[in-house]
Amino acid sequence: MAPSIDLANHQMVALTRASLAALRSALVRDAGPSAATYLQEAGYAGGEAVFASFRAWLREHNGDGGVDGAGSGAPRAPEDLDVPTFERYASAYFRDAGWGTLTIGTLRDAVATLDSADWGEADPDSGVDHPSCHLTTGMFADFFGRIADHPLAVLEVECRSAGDARCRFLVGSAEMLSRVYDAMGHGASYGTAVAQTVTA
Repeated sequence: MAPSIDLANHQMVALTRASLAALRSALVRDAGPSAATYLQEAGYAGGEAVFASFRAWLREHNGDGGVDGAGSGAPRAPEDLDVPTFERYASAYFRDAGWGTLTIGTLRDAVATLDSADWGEADPDSGVDHPSCHLTTGMFADFFGRIADHPLAVLEVECRSAGDARCRFLVGSAEMLSRVYDAMGHGASYGTAVAQTVTA
């Protein structure tokens, strides 16, 4: 297997989880609700570089036995991956990048789900009462929009920072997730909100 990500060559820097948590806390303290927007914008701005890093990482793993040692190797472009292969490689890439592992699924065949029990932006000791992986939602919106080749939105609906066992992100069109968000604002669970949106 190829070595972990060469951060300098991938236009990335290492940042400790403690530093990221402190940055988020300071932004929330000083900017209030606007902190989420600032972090989302920062994450979105970095999405292009993360996608380019993933593309380069795939090339480095091509033909080396793949991420599971099966010897199959990876196609050279993210767009060439079928869904199970993409899930395997994306999870391995984000783990190598220090973010955590991902499981990719769907909810009612209407939105994609990204689940992680060890996501790096989450801070289980923060004691917040709402999902707060804002940098990640921005990054994922750009990253997965490039995979889909059209704009996507991301909404975090479970978060380890808020006491959940995992972080769960919904990925879909801006219109779909806006309707889900509105329904949740009226007291619906996200599962019910997605179901209502599908049948509306």
